Amino acid sequence: MNRSEYIHRTAIVEEGAKVGSSVKIGPFCFVGPNVVLKPGVILKNNVTVVGDTIVGDDTTVFPYATVGEIPQDLKFSGEETRLVIGKRNQIREGVTINTGTSGGGGVTVVGNDCLLMTGSHVAHDAQIGNNVIMANQSAVAGHCVIEDNVIIGGLSGVHQFVRIGRGAIIGAVTMVTNDVIPYGLVQASRGELEGLNYVGLKRAGVSREDILALRASYQILKQGDGTFHDRAKKLLEETNSTYVKEVADFILGSTDRSFLVPG
Repeated sequence: MNRSEYIHRTAIVEEGAKVGSSVKIGPFCFVGPNVVLKPGVILKNNVTVVGDTIVGDDTTVFPYATVGEIPQDLKFSGEETRLVIGKRNQIREGVTINTGTSGGGGVTVVGNDCLLMTGSHVAHDAQIGNNVIMANQSAVAGHCVIEDNVIIGGLSGVHQFVRIGRGAIIGAVTMVTNDVIPYGLVQASRGELEGLNYVGLKRAGVSREDILALRASYQILKQGDGTFHDRAKKLLEETNSTYVKEVADFILGSTDRSFLVPG
């Protein structure tokens, strides 16, 4: 690599770091010795990447982001843990992403094609899927699972161990304390499940038949007989829609939290 072309003279890249082809490292960046920057990564300027961290191909990290620092967890005692970031992500100004903890599996993961907007935070051991959008100043706490195509609105927080199902949308200034079903729509200061993310479903090209099936399943979850889990079991037994089955499977899956249920 031609340092004068790709790595600014004020940047510090410690010995041991692995820097792929066509990586660009701007002024005043710091790259630690255990970092792997895959081909096409761009660190704009004043970016810190440390820890046992992999940054995937064609990911861009914007100024003042700190990627791969140790967890904000008082139980962390210096054990070796990791951060794995996928391809084509946009990590905007001031974003913080921490490595994992031994008690949470040891690795924090961010998938592909995500947009983490200014000031957003991904905590230790979180598992972020593909095509996730975290708006400005939103935060995902430790051990959370955020599935593909989720949108988290600005100034929102997701409580530790919460799962958010695929295609769900969280409105701005919302605190999410319990699991959110796939395609759910959550808003209000203390998050409430107020419906389904119909706009997102339509944008994703989901058929009208499946959207109607999801709408009917939501009403069953809201007003059917038995407990919330009983209603989910009934959906799983009676539906032919793969989308409804996905919602039912999510509800019946293993979790450390209860659910936001239809109001």
